[in-house]
Amino acid sequence: MSNSSFLPVTRPPNWKSLSPPIPNFAHQSTSLPPLPLPQLPTTLQKLKESLRPLSRSTVEFASACQKIDVFGKEGGVGSILQEGLEQRKKERDHWLEEWWDDLGYLAYRDSVVVNVSYYYGFQTQPVHLPRTLAARAAGIARGAMLFRQKLRSGKLSPEGIKDTPFCMDTYRWMFDCCRVPGPQGIDWSISYAATPNPETHIGHIIVVRKNRFWKVRAEVDGKVVGMGDLIKQFQYIYDHSAEEYPAIGALTASNRDVWAKDFALLSSTPLNASHLRAIHSSAFLMSLDDSTPPPENDVDVSRGLWHGTLPSSTKPAHVARGLSSRYVDKPLQFIVFDNGVAGLMGEHSVMDGTPTVRVCDELLDFLADPKSDFQLSSTSAPIQTPEPLDFDLSPIPQIADAITTAQQSLHALASSQSLSFFRTSYGKAAIKAFGVGPDGWTQMLIQLAYARLSQLFNGENGNGRVMPWPVGTYEAATTRMFYKGRTETIRVVSDECVAFVRAMLGQSATKEEKLRLFRDAVKKHTQLAKEAGMGAGVDRHMLGLRLSNSPSSPLPALFTDPLYTRSSHWTLSTSAIFSRHFGVYGWGEVVPDGFGVAYMTGFDDYLQFTITSRAEMPNTEFTEEIGKAAEELYELVAGFKPVPNARGEDVQGSNMKAKL
Repeated sequence: MSNSSFLPVTRPPNWKSLSPPIPNFAHQSTSLPPLPLPQLPTTLQKLKESLRPLSRSTVEFASACQKIDVFGKEGGVGSILQEGLEQRKKERDHWLEEWWDDLGYLAYRDSVVVNVSYYYGFQTQPVHLPRTLAARAAGIARGAMLFRQKLRSGKLSPEGIKDTPFCMDTYRWMFDCCRVPGPQGIDWSISYAATPNPETHIGHIIVVRKNRFWKVRAEVDGKVVGMGDLIKQFQYIYDHSAEEYPAIGALTASNRDVWAKDFALLSSTPLNASHLRAIHSSAFLMSLDDSTPPPENDVDVSRGLWHGTLPSSTKPAHVARGLSSRYVDKPLQFIVFDNGVAGLMGEHSVMDGTPTVRVCDELLDFLADPKSDFQLSSTSAPIQTPEPLDFDLSPIPQIADAITTAQQSLHALASSQSLSFFRTSYGKAAIKAFGVGPDGWTQMLIQLAYARLSQLFNGENGNGRVMPWPVGTYEAATTRMFYKGRTETIRVVSDECVAFVRAMLGQSATKEEKLRLFRDAVKKHTQLAKEAGMGAGVDRHMLGLRLSNSPSSPLPALFTDPLYTRSSHWTLSTSAIFSRHFGVYGWGEVVPDGFGVAYMTGFDDYLQFTITSRAEMPNTEFTEEIGKAAEELYELVAGFKPVPNARGEDVQGSNMKAKL
């Protein structure tokens, strides 16, 4: 029997339409506005404004502007490409969707681990619940399945800001689906949510323990299995997992082309193809990881969630299995370590962070409320014993070498990364008392910290490892007010930002001048963020123009201009989410000589930063500069160093509101 009886072997051209709409949000295809296509002159003017502060000379800036003017002149190549985009917009419900899915994610061929995936760390198990590992896993599973039930039944409440609803389309890709490695160099996702036989084809979860995959029924007759019965099933898996199994999951963390070849080999037998289909169609995956990152060590917890615990003198390889007990193509992977530490690893290709924050928030709210419907007592009805999905590797002996290679590659990838973690001594409460938005404050803080780092490593005693400031800085803005909207780039570095940071670096500006420049920089950042959220940024439009250019035509000179290309070399890739339930959160840098800066501004008493980079980059030093900049900025605004009170806010912080 061919594996095609179980799994698709080529990407369907309409793959994204095969996932059914969420019942109570199907109307959004007509009720929400489409992503706008900005006017060409408007985008090109904004592009000039974003390039000026990044230019290293007036000559460099003038050269870039000349190419922009040639590109944008009436009847020129830019106008022709814009006309093509306008036609594309008329023909599609989202002019950017396919390009962004593919170019941003699905055609990316390096490992999704570190490079694409992200993680959240959860609060500890509430005291009113059993403290066993099986109960920890069962609580998370029941909470997530209850959220899935609301989603599938059309009872999930909408999201939005004030009177502006948000598109809920990407929630289609949260459950019962999986990314598939494409043999033609481009992936896709497959959904089983529309199966005509939901009682038999979906409603299960996949659990992995010591590399062995298990199929567990988590929904029976349309009802989510209670915690008591789930505890029994998880305990069964713990009790029957003494033996180590081949690390099939490690294959998923390989280079995507390598994984596509291994996937074809693995699925070449009917039994293995059936197991892979069970994984793909599962609601989500739970990894019962037998490593033990100490809960008090935020870096160890972060790394354990992000890429798995690495072997060391105290952690032998059989314990520090990396990602062998995961399947990184699943959109939702919950991890429970052997000391009860837990969290989520998310696959990013067709769903951004805000939907996964919500599912985690709601399941953790569910667990935190002693009045929740946990169903801790086991039912008298027989519960199906977990079914092991043991792959038959005997017909494909070469897969053993592929697993070894994948594990070695993953270890090398994880070992090549640095990660630091920092919390300030003040937070949102103090910042808002000063009359400043926490996001603008934090972005200026990051710029000041990087500028100081650049001075440190590009001075007389520096080694040039750090690109001179200012650098291309990416912040994600959501465009979910539009149908199928995802993100747009906030180009953080502005003239106002540079003026403020230079004043802080120099000796001549007075405190009043620095405060005024800071106010101007934050105000400009707020404007840029608002424009990006309205679909009026620069980068998505420029991407569309570039992709509209015929392969047979020469690429317009603008797209190879050194200043233009440097402006989108995201040396600083930044983004923020918030959950009061998360202890840690992060993801990787996007360029080899850059940093990933994941931050949270929602806590009253601290700002939180996770800084990632290649191991050769000065990660620790950058984190130290963030700490110094946080204190320096507070002292500038407040007139004294931060001394947190019980809320983390200086009691005199509100006195500064009038000055800003």
